[in-house]
Amino acid sequence: MGRSSLDLYSNDVGARFEDITSFAAYVGGSPTNISVGGRRLGLNTVILTALGEDPVGDFILKFLKAEGVVTCFIPCKPGHRTSAVVLGIEPPDRFPLVYYRHHCADIELTIADVLAAPVTDCRVFQFAGTNLSRDPSRTATLFAAERARQAGVEVVFDLDFRPDQWHDPLAFGVAARSALRSVDIVIGTEDEIRAAVLSDPAQVEHTSSVSDTKVRGDAGDAVRQLLSLGPHALLEKRGERGARVHFRATAGGIETIEAPGYPVAIANILGAGDAFAAGFLYGHLHGWGWRKSARLGNACGAIVVTQHGCANFMPTLAEVMAFVADRGGLE
Repeated sequence: MGRSSLDLYSNDVGARFEDITSFAAYVGGSPTNISVGGRRLGLNTVILTALGEDPVGDFILKFLKAEGVVTCFIPCKPGHRTSAVVLGIEPPDRFPLVYYRHHCADIELTIADVLAAPVTDCRVFQFAGTNLSRDPSRTATLFAAERARQAGVEVVFDLDFRPDQWHDPLAFGVAARSALRSVDIVIGTEDEIRAAVLSDPAQVEHTSSVSDTKVRGDAGDAVRQLLSLGPHALLEKRGERGARVHFRATAGGIETIEAPGYPVAIANILGAGDAFAAGFLYGHLHGWGWRKSARLGNACGAIVVTQHGCANFMPTLAEVMAFVADRGGLE
């Protein structure tokens, strides 16, 4: 459940944003990417997002249907436009992006939309942090997570911290923490994990690019705080270093499983985290265990960082297995 968008990716790799001459059009948005990634691996995925009455919405819907993602629960929101994102690509570490989400359709998801969707009739309900940035999406998402949890559905929360989508970075943490009582598994980067417990705005380091915003603080303490609020596992995405799976220990401490990554040459980091989530969920739902599932997620993320875009480049299971075969497998 969450955002969907038209993603315009720079075709001029390495060029400064102001020097870009053309863009490629793809489909994006964290939950949308995950739904496509999961479907390509072999999961049955349903997306609850919202679109405007516009050609951009038609573009997204056509792509999702072609991928086999279930789209029949996507409402149209008259008077609101489908979201868009414009992205520059300056590897290895600069990927500026600009969101166009003013009065966008997916932030208008309501409790009625949730009631019409099968959030209680699935194995996993996954949502993103940007859902919580504004109402009615915020309330609808909290309601959906609560309703899914009560029905015995496993709830997965991707922190998805996008600073420019919040009126105050501290507000992200307040909203994220309010959701955790209905969450089983949290996924996030080290920055996102720290942002979820942020209590001092001075800890936020603003740079020239929204995508480069950093949050200072003790990541270990942040992990402990988040796990104390309800989830039984927290997956920390660490880029080429792989992932860590943190659990609450019986004695009150934290236990951690290391899942090494698959270093590759980076073309574009955007979408890698969503590929990780799709891969992890596939392994988790097939009972592969935490480490092997996270390793599958790492492999999916590694494949996507070598590509130009997000959803359009999510790997199939056969592609992932071929990738890891030459790199020590998943064990």
